[in-house]
Amino acid sequence: MTAQLPPDEQPVLRIIPMPADTNAHGTIFGGWVMAQVDLAGSVPAVERAEGPVVTVAVNSFLFREPVFVGDLVSFYARVSKVGRTSVTVDVEVYAQRGRTGRGETVKVTEAQLTYVAIDAERRPRPVPGGTERA
Repeated sequence: MTAQLPPDEQPVLRIIPMPADTNAHGTIFGGWVMAQVDLAGSVPAVERAEGPVVTVAVNSFLFREPVFVGDLVSFYARVSKVGRTSVTVDVEVYAQRGRTGRGETVKVTEAQLTYVAIDAERRPRPVPGGTERA
């Protein structure tokens, strides 16, 4: 079943996993997916925080479908909450299978991560316009 991509959004990251990214079962290692999700989530977090951020929490992470070598994997990320020093980001991951023909697109992962804005001394700093306590 083909999934609907988020309307009117561009992915913040697109990548094709390679054989070196596989686990013992021949699918893409979950840790590889998690690392890419963290990178993708940081893109809107940095933009919203107007500077560097660090990951402080993985609030949720759900693997729905496996990712295979050669899939075109697209990561969509959007800010869902802004706190005084934090930015929470929702990430959806889709894999386009069999790209040479009538391949399908499936939602493979969804996650929510929280980032904290940091200053030059790597201490938390306020997010511009942030109002909620996080």
